[in-house]
Amino acid sequence: MVGPSGVSTSSLANAPAGTAVAATRETRDGDGRGRHTTTARELHPPPDGGLLVDTPGMRELGPRHTVRPCAPTPAPGPPSTLAPVPSPAPYGPGRTGCADPTSVGSPSVRVLVIGSGAREHALCVALHDDPAVTALACAPGNAGTRAIAEPASVDATDPVAVAALASGWAADLVVIGPEVPLVAGAADAVRDAGIACFGPSAQAAQIEGSKSFAKHVMAAAGVPTARSWPVGGVAELETALDEAGAPYVVKDDGLAAGKGVVVTTDRDAAVAHGHRVIEAGRAVLVEEYLDGPEVSLFAVTDGTTVLPLVPAQDAKRRDDGDGGPNTGGMGAYTPLPWAPPGLVDEVLATVLQPTVEEMARRGEPFAGLLYAGLALTSRGPRVVEFNARFGDPETQVVLPLLETPLAGLLHAAATGTLAGHPPLRWRPGAAVTVVVAAPGYPERPRTGDPVTGADGEGVLHAGTTVDADGTVRSSGGRVLAVTAVGNDLAAARQRVYERVAGVRLADAHWRTDIALAAVEGRITVG
Repeated sequence: MVGPSGVSTSSLANAPAGTAVAATRETRDGDGRGRHTTTARELHPPPDGGLLVDTPGMRELGPRHTVRPCAPTPAPGPPSTLAPVPSPAPYGPGRTGCADPTSVGSPSVRVLVIGSGAREHALCVALHDDPAVTALACAPGNAGTRAIAEPASVDATDPVAVAALASGWAADLVVIGPEVPLVAGAADAVRDAGIACFGPSAQAAQIEGSKSFAKHVMAAAGVPTARSWPVGGVAELETALDEAGAPYVVKDDGLAAGKGVVVTTDRDAAVAHGHRVIEAGRAVLVEEYLDGPEVSLFAVTDGTTVLPLVPAQDAKRRDDGDGGPNTGGMGAYTPLPWAPPGLVDEVLATVLQPTVEEMARRGEPFAGLLYAGLALTSRGPRVVEFNARFGDPETQVVLPLLETPLAGLLHAAATGTLAGHPPLRWRPGAAVTVVVAAPGYPERPRTGDPVTGADGEGVLHAGTTVDADGTVRSSGGRVLAVTAVGNDLAAARQRVYERVAGVRLADAHWRTDIALAAVEGRITVG
């Protein structure tokens, strides 16, 4: 449903000129597996105090400036020329700009977040609240992240560029948000440069990069999932649809930003989607339909120990009532009052731990964020898909409830010490996020429109840029993720829609029913 119209740098330059930094280049062995070899690059600061790294994919970064006023920092460098953006307000009651320094026993860390969406903005907010984080950067970031994290230009899909940036900025921990850099090998490159990285290797990230690969892993691990039929051609597609029956589930086997699947009772629509994927030169996977509500469950893992977070549910369809096309996600909420008791423990025992153990057995250990997309069917939980990173928009509701400092948790996973990490602590209450999308999303989103109210309480930026005069503009299909917490879902839901009303983006689109079915008790399992 379309709402009413109108509602709807950097200390990276701290190394002297000519300083050698580690970077990497990708090679391929005979088995086709990617390797990354460390090479040397030099830092060349331009006249304005920014940083230019002599490596492909890197671009000039803004002048240095101080990012974290609530923790001790080195003396600031030259004033920033970046347009000021007001710091985001907390999600709701109980949030402060800085956490209690006595609550963290981990050493101070410099954290670099890779990505530019609302997920990365939520990660930056949580890391900024962690007093162990003494410096925070986000590359390439967006108009919202630059208020709390140093902005940096980088081609996030170029592993060499990401590693060089991390080395030049002297990062202690790199957190990679999106799936594309992970599948490309960015985490491998960062680790080869001697820097801790939260995110799986390119080989392990194939659990998201190839749905067929994920099915093989699940079969070997005994993980419950839907029956599937790999399809390589049009004739095979017709046969697979005959065997699967309606409702038809047709998926692009590779990465598709959450928009590569069609679930329909219309056979012609299923065939047409399969044809489009095949004609684009990609493989298709046909699956049996899984009944029951869907759940997103994140787990932090170092390849051995697995710590599940709280489950959430997102809304994948664009329109109210789960109508319209699939999107990257139009909103999410947590907790799930309708979820059966013991769900997290059951999924940990039958899905998450067996999958991590199977990946280790294959010599492709998965360390990072394993995201299980589940259907709670009449036969029990079944895996719909795995993702290899924090989900968007679920991250925007899970992290506001996490009381445990985030940097120490992610660093423990990145360094293989998760078994010694204290149990996770959670704030009481609920969280809801609503995505404000550009007109035309997801097919042909209009960009470049001014956005006002984007500095409001709980507003996370998804697809935004900022002009030199400080004007925030839309730069993607999903523009903002407006988030709120409350004592329960009803209170969080009321608060988040009040905040959505404070945003101004011409012809904006958002769903008005996020978490409504849960609040009204209309979701059942089994």
